[in-house]
Formats: sequence, C-alpha cells, structure tokens
Amino acid sequence: MPALKIGILLGDDIGLEVVPECVKVMKAAASGCGLEIDWTELPIGKAGHEAHGNTLPAVTEQALRTLDGWIIGPIGHAAYPRGDATWVMPPVRKKFDLFAAVRPALSHPNLPSIHKDVDIVFFREITEGMLYSETVVAGLPEFRPNDEITVAMRVITRKGSNRVAREAFELARSRERKKVTAAHKEPVYRLACGMFAEECRKVAREFPDVAFEEMMIDSISMKLVTAPQQFDVVVTTNQFGDILTDIGAGLVGGLGLAPGLCVGERQAMAQATHGSAPDIAGRNVANPYAMIMSGQMLLAWLGRKHDEPKATAAADRIQAAVTAVIAEAEHLTRDLGGQASTQNMGDAIAEAVMQ
Repeated sequence: MPALKIGILLGDDIGLEVVPECVKVMKAAASGCGLEIDWTELPIGKAGHEAHGNTLPAVTEQALRTLDGWIIGPIGHAAYPRGDATWVMPPVRKKFDLFAAVRPALSHPNLPSIHKDVDIVFFREITEGMLYSETVVAGLPEFRPNDEITVAMRVITRKGSNRVAREAFELARSRERKKVTAAHKEPVYRLACGMFAEECRKVAREFPDVAFEEMMIDSISMKLVTAPQQFDVVVTTNQFGDILTDIGAGLVGGLGLAPGLCVGERQAMAQATHGSAPDIAGRNVANPYAMIMSGQMLLAWLGRKHDEPKATAAADRIQAAVTAVIAEAEHLTRDLGGQASTQNMGDAIAEAVMQ
C-alpha cells in the first residue's frame, strides 16, 4: 500500500504545544510498525489569517482534499474579531462533509472519575439535526419573524442517519463487546427520530454479529450517570449527541481526557474535544492526552478504511503506551495529578510506544 497522507494543522494557543506531541507519538508508532506516512504541515486559524488573510486559507483547503486525514489543534475562535467573515471558526467539517463526530469516554483506574470501568464510544451525526450556522451552506437555520417568535429547524435524512449508523456498527464490530445503542425519542418525534431509528435498524440487520438496542434519550442520559458500564457504542443525532458526549467526558474526568475524530466518506480529522486554553498557552503545561488519543483514533480509522494492518497495529501501540504511562503515573501533567510538562508526557508516551 502507498504511504498514508496525513496533514498537520497546529491550530491556536495550546494547539502549538499538543499537536507536535501527537505527531511525535504517531511517528514513533508508525516507525515501530513499518507504516509509511507522508506528512504535510498546513496553516489554519490565526496562523492562516496572518499568512493568507483567512482562518481557512484556500491553499490549506486545496491541500486537504489530497489527504487521507489530518490532525488539527484547537481553534481559538472565541477571541477572533467579530463581524469579519475572514475571522471565523474554519468551516472544515462543512467543507469536507465530515458527518460523524466520534467521541470515546474511557476511564483509567488511577485517575479520578465519577465511575470506573467506563469504555464507551459515542457517534454523533454532525451535518444535520438541529441546524446551526456551521452546518448550512447558505441562509440561516433559525430566524425571528418578530420579537415574540423564533423558528428553528431540525433536519433528519435517511442518508445522514444511515451513514452515521454504519460507522458506529463498523467500529462496534472491531470491539470486544460488539454492541450498539441507538439513542432517540421516537415516541415523541415520530417522523424525525423515527427516520433515524428506521435507518439504524436497517444497518443493524447487516451486522448480525453486533448486538443492537434502542433507548430513549432521557433514559440513556439517566443510565449514563448511574450505570455507564452497560454501554459500548452509542449512536445518535446531532444535538442529542452534543449533550451525551459531554456527559461521557464528565464521567471519566473531563475534557482533558476527551479525544475526538470527525469522519467523512474517505477522510477523517483528528481533533480533541477541548478548546485552545489561551490562559495556559506557551507554558508547556497543557495535557496532550486528548490530542495524542485523537491521533490514535485517526490511525485506527485509517486502518479499518484502508484495510491496512500496519495502521491498526500503530494505533494499538499508542493505546497501550498511553495506558501504561497513565498507570505508572510518573509523567503526567498537573491536571492529571503529576508534575510533568506537555513535552515530558509526550516523550514518555513516544518512548513507551517503541518498547
């Protein structure tokens, strides 16, 4: 197989610190497994605007179309100037039709968390559902005809529902428990949630080796808090998923332990859930866990999509190395109870990958 083509987009603030650690670990894992990767660094966010006058420069967008996937650091859009269309959250998801946000919630025995033995992967559809400005191509998804009325739109399609369900089942098939839970509210939203549920059931029939269940969104919210160990892979619509994934992160220790992957038909983007944390930027104290594990997810996804066992093996190495470093607790950042710097923790994980 030809070399995988992966982009590096540093993002803003702590992205300049955590993304290099992710790349360092991925390179170590790839080297150890004989996996060839062609790396391409591209400007985005503040650096993109400084160099090309836009937070998503045309040169970056064009280059991304040639890649298998990319790593992107957090974007500091909260501090961007308002009212200027060149200073916006880079619309990467929309431009590349990245339709599913994949968010694991994994607890570690020696890190504080509300529950132990949690290992859930959430799949959130992100192109439709309760729409907002980043999901539409033109116009606005909500409007106010007068000061007493606001109208917002929720869109569900068979294509959108089917493809996010398929991604969830494909991942579940590779996991030990092989179980998918579809979260919706069909008894109330009979057409919208009903269509989503119908497509999940269709896909389930194609995966007889994967257990399938459905659960109301209110029920699963309660059960995630009381007994999350019963869940393996959870798939749901956009706004429901936005809420459930944050519940998942809260269960296992917060956003510092929340990696993420946005997947499309043929490309995927590794992006941690946390923000750009400008208050600690430049101090070499940011926790690189979520970014490193986002890179691990990208390799695992590329391994499945390209049937490339070397990529799968590299992902497995990173998972084992991160688990080992956390268990040893000698090279953890302060938010995890240690004294290590961002770079120290990255170095320890890269070294563990090679063992």
